Amino acid sequence: MSSNSDRVEAATLALRRAIIEQALKAGTKLPEDEIGRHFSMSRTLVRAVLAKLQTQGLVDTYHKRTATVARPSLEEARDVFAVRRSLEREAMRSVMKRWSPEIEKALKNHVKEEEAAHAKGDARLSTRLAGEFHLKLATLSGNALLERYLFELVSRCSLILAMYSRPHSSECAISEHSALIAALKAQDAAAAERLMDEHLVSVETRALITEEAETAPDLGSILSRYSSAR
Repeated sequence: MSSNSDRVEAATLALRRAIIEQALKAGTKLPEDEIGRHFSMSRTLVRAVLAKLQTQGLVDTYHKRTATVARPSLEEARDVFAVRRSLEREAMRSVMKRWSPEIEKALKNHVKEEEAAHAKGDARLSTRLAGEFHLKLATLSGNALLERYLFELVSRCSLILAMYSRPHSSECAISEHSALIAALKAQDAAAAERLMDEHLVSVETRALITEEAETAPDLGSILSRYSSAR
């Protein structure tokens, strides 16, 4: 039997993926009883899941009877991207200092996953993997505090893009990620920082307001799909 911490982690991952892949839209209600029934966990454990997602900037529970998927404003979006650019530069510098064949392999393997998702035409998976490339960079930086802050910022940015961005080709992100890896391997700090800045600016400029009406999602069916994902 899995421990409570394992169950909380699994439920957190399932909900996070559903949010990042845009299956659960901004503002969607996340009732504790329905989540609890689906994952066979108590309200106490459900609240632990929602608290973890809140620290990642994905869920809003403040002064609300029912938690909802967070809905960042465009003003907050600009602030998030500004801070993220600064921290991503530091992550790049740290990864470059620690560069090794193992780091290169880890990053290239991730890009291969992105390419496979693009080849299958899986836009939602491509979107999530694009963000996770940056989480992998943060982890490989060797700086736990930097990793923690970037995890929240990258997650928040993914939610912002889910809300505001226009359609784009994932090929752009894949080629940009490959160029970043090449600059890191060459130990070209100036090129790596320039490429990262250009990459994040291109991501940020995709954020546009959409007024499309959304149909309320079937939370149960979404949770079934994501809780079985590995």
